[in-house]
Amino acid sequence: MPKRVYQPHKRKRMRTHGFRIKMASHDGRNVIKRRRAKGRTKLSV
Repeated sequence: MPKRVYQPHKRKRMRTHGFRIKMASHDGRNVIKRRRAKGRTKLSV
């Protein structure tokens, strides 16, 4: 049997989807802005 698709790793998750990575790029900042406008309690991972 093949391995399952999702093998979680906290560091990898943070480095790809974390708040600081999002804030580093223009598009990421837009994502955060949209999520704030929508009223999300969780903005990023």
